[in-house]
Amino acid sequence: MESFEQNVGTIDRVVRVGIAVIILLFLVMRGKISFITAISLVAGGMLLSSATSGVCPLYTQLGIFTTKNG
Repeated sequence: MESFEQNVGTIDRVVRVGIAVIILLFLVMRGKISFITAISLVAGGMLLSSATSGVCPLYTQLGIFTTKNG
């Protein structure tokens, strides 16, 4: 299994969690499932996942680091 170096800094992680929470709350309050809702749910989940793990696969591919070490 390949180990990924953390490439998402603290501020970036906090912003991702905030956006994910807003998206997820919007979906819950809306109460409808549509294509846009499904896409939004996936996007919110991806943001939350990368924020909690500190690793963004897109950043890895692009060579972007928002950490202090990068």
